[in-house]
Amino acid sequence: MTQAPFPQAITNVMGDLRRFAMMLTRDPAMRDDLVQETVLRALENRDLLKDPEGLRAWLFQIMRRRLIDLRRTAQARAGREDALQWIKDDHQPAMQDMQVRLAQIRAAFAHLPPDQRRALQLVAIDGLSCRDAADLEGIAMGTLLSRLARARQRLRAFENDPAIEMVKGPKP
Repeated sequence: MTQAPFPQAITNVMGDLRRFAMMLTRDPAMRDDLVQETVLRALENRDLLKDPEGLRAWLFQIMRRRLIDLRRTAQARAGREDALQWIKDDHQPAMQDMQVRLAQIRAAFAHLPPDQRRALQLVAIDGLSCRDAADLEGIAMGTLLSRLARARQRLRAFENDPAIEMVKGPKP
């Protein structure tokens, strides 16, 4: 090999690097990544090349070592992911808790005054715009907005203290 500038010398053996990487990986995408990393390492460590005539063998050695490093990293990652499977929670939250919570919210909604409940249902549940809900109810938009605000305020009060009187139900 003649004494070409280092980057040009690497370019001259690029075809050999690609073929060798394909033989090692059998994957075109991984081949390209491996060649790129090999060239990058070679350029970073060019001062470690003792014999410019042995550039091709030196690049192949870098490539083999880099592939071994990548495979070890993948194995270590897989081992960590397998170990994490044992740490994860495999249980689902108890459905009873959600059912109780849903029953409490239904009770709170049912104990709203009828005008507030209807306004909240039209806007929050049925998805009507405030204008459409007001028109449907035959009331002013401000009245509907006031009813919505009061209904939301009562439900927020329930959120802050679920023992509020409106969810306990009627007294015997």
